[in-house]
Amino acid sequence: QVQLVESGGGLVQPGGSLRLSCAASGVILSIDTMGWYRRAPGKQRELVATITRSGSTNYADSVKGRFTISRDNAKNTMYLQMNSLKPEDTAVYFCNAQGSWAVGRRFDDWGQGTQVTVSS
Repeated sequence: QVQLVESGGGLVQPGGSLRLSCAASGVILSIDTMGWYRRAPGKQRELVATITRSGSTNYADSVKGRFTISRDNAKNTMYLQMNSLKPEDTAVYFCNAQGSWAVGRRFDDWGQGTQVTVSS
């Protein structure tokens, strides 16, 4: 019932910046936790950062101090500002959202992913 669409990925040089967006649409009563995850070539999907509806955040150690997660609850949209990018940040980045689409009805959905490539 909930669709998540990521955007903002691309090719960037080491040290550069990108800003990812994730827009949620569909039948939504409320969105609780949203998060960014990534899967690098040959590796399992890993947590990048999460943010609660009240704005509490959690980051993977590998991105602390470089990435900033934020959200606009009115727009059901989440962002990931990525600075000082490194080649090891190359991955497909996925958006996740958990919430309710009706009273007592929960959802836990994923976007299709957006490619981020950090290379010179």
